Amino acid sequence: MALLVGALLPLGVGAFATVSGLDRDRAFYPTLMIVIAALYSLFAAIGESTHALVLDSLIGLVFIAAATVGFRSSLWLVAAALAAHGALDSVHGAVVSNPGVPSWWPAFCGAYDVVAAGYLAGLLMSGRVRAVR
Repeated sequence: MALLVGALLPLGVGAFATVSGLDRDRAFYPTLMIVIAALYSLFAAIGESTHALVLDSLIGLVFIAAATVGFRSSLWLVAAALAAHGALDSVHGAVVSNPGVPSWWPAFCGAYDVVAAGYLAGLLMSGRVRAVR
């Protein structure tokens, strides 16, 4: 169920953002990436694990940097960062022991990230969103 919801939700969010015009602003998908990058740190705080908070914050900073550089240069970097975060979700538990992460989260977030990356890539290829400034 987490995988299905994680795959369908970004399609709904993406379609809403496209229809409403929210994703016409270059900041939309980088902001989404920044929020996604911060969630494991939130789970570490919920799980009261300083060790996980430090590790997940450092990992999150890499994705936040990618979102920022992608915003300033090419949104293709943001799409790649979203896909990479989805890949991280599949191995996160082996990399960081974070007691606050719900058991369903890696499947949900991994699916969300990969589908959101695909949606952004589709927008970039169609020309609806410009890749570079």
